[in-house]
Amino acid sequence: MVVYFISGLGADWRVYSYLNLDFCQPVYVPWIEPQKNESLRGYAMRLRKTIPEQHPVIVGISFGGMLATEMAREDKEARVIILSSTKTSDEFPSYLRSLRYFPIYKWLPGWLLKKSALLIKWFMAAKGKEQKKLLMEIIRDTDMKFVRWAVPAILNWKNHDCPPNIIHIHGTADRVLPCNKVKADYIIQGGTHAMPLYAYAEISNILRQVITREDKIQSFDTEYPR
Repeated sequence: MVVYFISGLGADWRVYSYLNLDFCQPVYVPWIEPQKNESLRGYAMRLRKTIPEQHPVIVGISFGGMLATEMAREDKEARVIILSSTKTSDEFPSYLRSLRYFPIYKWLPGWLLKKSALLIKWFMAAKGKEQKKLLMEIIRDTDMKFVRWAVPAILNWKNHDCPPNIIHIHGTADRVLPCNKVKADYIIQGGTHAMPLYAYAEISNILRQVITREDKIQSFDTEYPR
């Protein structure tokens, strides 16, 4: 089975590199160039056209999960799983809401954002020597022009519709999009915003079960509410 993976903001396919995806044929959806002042939904609809299947299975993380949510809204027969993300703008934490009115990010130079290693590591709750190294490599390779477009697109996203064809996986230690602000189907205890790099066994297991519709989830001493 082909499964399409959409990365998070500033990330690429490497954010999924620790997952065990032997149960599917993963296809990592490459970014396309955003248009000037393009909305998040508009970008999502154009990105969707790069996916050839009529009713695909899509996995999206963080910003990629928001894009996948818009795809799920458009195609009720698509199967969408989002990680460390939100289904609606109502699930945004207060600091994101405040940036709509105080857009300080506009005056921060791109080099400074990339150099803010300690802040980024704190937000992502990075741990593990190999994972920290990979995370910083991903950040180093970030296209800041894309980020400059994406941040206001996220902040101006006004979706209030939660499609029924979405499965939401979230971590309790997510500092970017706090768990208590979202309504997730599966909770990863201690899972961070970049949890595919750390809780890869748990997430791989849930993805396998959800995508292949297996009857049982293997236990990892992690809470998986129904």
